[in-house]
Formats: sequence, C-alpha cells, structure tokens
Amino acid sequence: MQKLEWDAGRGLWVAAGTALVEEVLSHPALRVRPLAEPVPAAIAGGSAGEVFGALVRMNDGERHAAPKLALQRALALAAGGNLAQQRAQAVGERLLAEGRPIGAWAFEAPVSTVASLLGFSDAQLPAVARWMGDFVACLSPLSSAEQIGQAHAASLRLLAAMRELLQAVPAGSLAATVAQEAAAVGWQNDHAIVANLVGLLSQTYEATAGLLGNSLVAIQQGAASSDANALVAQVMETDPPIVNTRRFAAERCVVAGVTVEAGQAILVMLGEAKRGFGHGCHACPGQQLAQQIAAGCIEALRGKPLPQLSWTYRASVNARIPEFHQ
Repeated sequence: MQKLEWDAGRGLWVAAGTALVEEVLSHPALRVRPLAEPVPAAIAGGSAGEVFGALVRMNDGERHAAPKLALQRALALAAGGNLAQQRAQAVGERLLAEGRPIGAWAFEAPVSTVASLLGFSDAQLPAVARWMGDFVACLSPLSSAEQIGQAHAASLRLLAAMRELLQAVPAGSLAATVAQEAAAVGWQNDHAIVANLVGLLSQTYEATAGLLGNSLVAIQQGAASSDANALVAQVMETDPPIVNTRRFAAERCVVAGVTVEAGQAILVMLGEAKRGFGHGCHACPGQQLAQQIAAGCIEALRGKPLPQLSWTYRASVNARIPEFHQ
C-alpha cells in the first residue's frame, strides 16, 4: 500500500503513485488552497487577486460545483467535432505566416485559438495574448514585484475586454455557450463568470502551451509527427506540462493510513501518476480541448521546415514548459 512520505526539508507530505494521487485528489478534507490564504498574499488586494479568488479551480464546495458543471458542459461542446483543432491550425498558420518565431508562437498560438473560440476578432488576438502573458506571471510564487504589478494591469484589461465581449457575444461562440450553461445551472455571479473566462485563457497560456511545447521537444528528439493527435496523446503520458500540484488539509484527516494535521500541505506528483490534467472533482474539464488545440498547432507546422531548436524550461514550481531558442 502506498503511503504519504514526509519531506522535512520542505515541511510537507509527498504523494506519488497513481492510487495515492487519486486518493489525495478525491479526499473531501483536502482543499486546493489553504483556508487561511484563499488568494496568494503577493496578489491579494489587487485586480489579479480578484480574478484568482473567483476561479473555479481555486475554490471548493458550493463555489466550485455549479460553475464547474457549467464550464464542463461548455468545454465539452467546444471539443465536439473538429472545430477547435481546425481553428488552432488556422490560427497557428496565420501566426507563422506573420513571422512569429517558434518560441513566441508556441505560447501565442494556443491562447489565441481559445480567444478566437471565445469570440474575439482576429484583430484583438495579439493584444489578448500579450495581456495574458503579463497576467500569468503573477500566478507563480517565483514572480517579482514588477511582474505582479504588470499582472494587475493586464488583468484589468482582460476583464474589461471580456465584459465587452459578453455584452455583444457572438452566437455560437464559446463565451456564449459558457453564459448559456451558467444560466442553466443557476450560476449568476457575473464577476465570477468573467474571471473564469479569463481563467480559461490563463490555463491555455501555460498548460496547453506546455503540452504543445513538449510535443515540439518530442519531434526534435525524433518522435513521429505524422499523426498529430497520437503524438500529443503520447506526450501527455510521457512528458505532461503540469507535473505536480498541492492540496491543503482543512481539518485533521487520514490519507492512506497516515494522519495529516489541519493546515498541512501535500505535494501531489501528477506527472509520475500520469494524471497531468488532475483527477476527481478538480480534474481539468478542458483536457480534450487542450489536446485538440495542441494537435491543431502541430498540424499548422505540416510542410514547413522546422528549424533545429534549443530550449530551456520556464522557472516553475509545478509545470514543465519549454521556452525555445533559435
């Protein structure tokens, strides 16, 4: 039987292995944020903190259930058929034709695809991608004061753009679908809906860009790319973009026979357990969409000479996201 291991150096428990990871991620007493710090102290009180505090993936209980259902339904509809993959290919091809270097393209193409699906026009996509690049910097505990300041400013621009989009939301767009599903489940918090649409973009900028980037690494290392969907699915198994997450005990509880005290943290090794999109109530509802977007971006490279790339990995405590250099 797998058991939690105590890491005295870091002062937390470590959960590794598929069964244990699934138990931790499904345990009702383990939360996604510490009770005493629902928003990271570094961004609390600012616009970026207001967005963070409203995100479905950063809340539990009643603040999580209905919004999660609305997003699940909307993202499942968006992933139906081949629209997302086709849109990703078209967006990726256009950015390449405009001369984006692969390093910038790998981040911009996925987030621009989701922005396009949400209903933003092609002319708006560069600004949305730029603001999102500034915003996600604040989500890491490694962020500098300057990055946090830029993130607050970017979040204001993103929220304003998203509110404007929802006032005249294009029929059939992902934003329209989220709004419809929110109404259907009784999710009536306008700020939270807008914040979670921003959240969809932020997850794309990091996790989906990481999945695309790790797929490019696989190609550089000799992996066959004739079937983009198969390649991306294999990379999700062998080199997922999100390798760990954390859970926090809201009360004293027992996990795999080990007593975890209230307030203690558990480092959950997602990558080793092949659970890069999570598990349980906080499993990412956008897994299928993310894989389609990454595959569509790979298709955008078809027939184009891919230069020999070198890469390093973005500084992160939980993600494996390559940054390419030519």
